[in-house]
Amino acid sequence: MTFHNAFLLTCLTSSFVLVPPLSLAAQEPARIEIEKEGDRSKLIPISLSGFSGEVQDVLRSDLWIQGFDIVAADIAQFNVTGSNAGVVEGRVLDRIRKTQILGNRYQGGSLRSQAHAFADDIVQKITGKPGVSRTKIAFIGENGGRREIFVSDYDGANAHAATQDNVDVVTPAWGPDARKLFYASRKSGYLDIYSHDLISGARIVIAKYPGSNFSPSVSPDGRRVAMIISKDGNPELYVCNADGTNPKRLTQTAADESSPCWSPDSETVCVVSRMGGAPALYKVAASGGPMARIRTAGVGSVTEPDWSPDGKWIAFTALTRPFQVCRVPSQGGTVEVLGGGEDPSWGPNSRTIIFTARSGNRRVLSLLDADTKRVKTPSQYSGSRSQPSWAK
Repeated sequence: MTFHNAFLLTCLTSSFVLVPPLSLAAQEPARIEIEKEGDRSKLIPISLSGFSGEVQDVLRSDLWIQGFDIVAADIAQFNVTGSNAGVVEGRVLDRIRKTQILGNRYQGGSLRSQAHAFADDIVQKITGKPGVSRTKIAFIGENGGRREIFVSDYDGANAHAATQDNVDVVTPAWGPDARKLFYASRKSGYLDIYSHDLISGARIVIAKYPGSNFSPSVSPDGRRVAMIISKDGNPELYVCNADGTNPKRLTQTAADESSPCWSPDSETVCVVSRMGGAPALYKVAASGGPMARIRTAGVGSVTEPDWSPDGKWIAFTALTRPFQVCRVPSQGGTVEVLGGGEDPSWGPNSRTIIFTARSGNRRVLSLLDADTKRVKTPSQYSGSRSQPSWAK
């Protein structure tokens, strides 16, 4: 049984205790931020000076997880200097070429948000890839026996409840504009799929068929939603318009399907199927057609795929003991194990992954740099959290 199917079975059989509006930080012990070093040979040496307090912490954290090594100024390739007296000011000097490549003053918002903006500019200028410091995460938070969807900054800060349905809410997925969330909720008494506008609060039903409707995944162009519907007797892959109209069944198997995700061009859906026995990855055209298995050499049973925005990789959970986060070339091939965990979701830079890790008897969210296998568990990720979805 795949993780999502097992999780949903738990949802159907669990009883829940109603508690006041959720606060994940409530009554949670303070936790230490954990960093796990990976392959340092692939890191970019950079120094930081002139910053203090929260700004220094934010800059260090943002750069650390995106492939930089914070070192002394005399051995760094890039020297970052500045101040945060009221506003964040920063400069970046390429020490090797002896040229300033970035200089800016950041105003508006909190010092924390200014630090994130500076970190993103540093990443963009040096690597040519977008920074992830100002992006958002949706995830399942557990408190008092309830599972609701929360939204936070990518590093876990500023978490707030997006739903208060007082029932199980599962499998969150972002629309392309980071304004809408799609998810499955038992608010009606059955597991149905909703679209939720986070600005207006408006919700519409996307799929409300007999049986269970879950695991929505929105195409990158925002036009369609892939999802799993069991109205035909077993869980099958469907695609519909973003408003729920024109549903089309894409799989015709006697096996269970689960965990769909989209290719960056919005033309292909990757889905987990048991049609060959063990759960494996398959591709199918969003317009319909035959299913083609994706080779995952070195791993038998897999689930929870996520296609990188640059199209090169598919991350997934290997159903080993313990579970492992892996990636494979999107055309299939030999699997690369990235570390222990489950529920991987790519960041918009196609390098950083957020995933669910185990901490004792709880699940926590951790960040992974796929290129170096560095792992960071921010201290803001307190409480029990799972099923992260990274806004692209």
